[in-house]
Amino acid sequence: MVSILVRKFNAYYANRPVFTTMITNAVLGGIADTTAQTLTAFRRRQAQRQSDPEPGHKDDFFSIEIQDMDRKVPWPDSPSQRLAPPPFDFERMVRFMAYPFIMTPLQHKWFAFLSNTFPIKAGVSGAGLQALKRVAFDQLLFAPVGLACFFTFMTVAEGGGRRAVAKKFQDVYLPALKANFLPFVSTIGIAWTAYLSLTNSAEDESIGLASP
Repeated sequence: MVSILVRKFNAYYANRPVFTTMITNAVLGGIADTTAQTLTAFRRRQAQRQSDPEPGHKDDFFSIEIQDMDRKVPWPDSPSQRLAPPPFDFERMVRFMAYPFIMTPLQHKWFAFLSNTFPIKAGVSGAGLQALKRVAFDQLLFAPVGLACFFTFMTVAEGGGRRAVAKKFQDVYLPALKANFLPFVSTIGIAWTAYLSLTNSAEDESIGLASP
């Protein structure tokens, strides 16, 4: 089955590379946000358990980890506000599928530019240096712009205006950009997108809890 799927994918990619990548990235975005929402539900269940701990669960490892994760966005004091994890947000998942779908053509052109500007040929000396230049150009030029587009798109798609976009940049843009510069980010695309989803959601929850 896997072999058939791989052959199908390769055939589609050979005929329509950009569109096939758009669909693939949209699916990965949906998987990433589903992972993020699952983690959020798990965090809320752990928060509820902390408010009414069962024997043997008061100081377990996961409770300690969740407590550290929730320092930025404290849970509501009222038990009625945290009785159950939030329902799955399909609109949020669609937003996380729409963004990579829309951005893929631009990314495709950018990677084509890098490939033409810094060609890598097998058996030719200096291939490692060319690859390093590609990574450097991508991280220093495209990554900041792409991240700015991401937070702007997500905030506007959620119904936010100019003020909400400015606050999003003020609160989470620089930390997210610093995380993007970590070497492992480029090898775990789904985990990185899940991180973006959690960061974006955490900021929205913080605003909601602070409002009267």
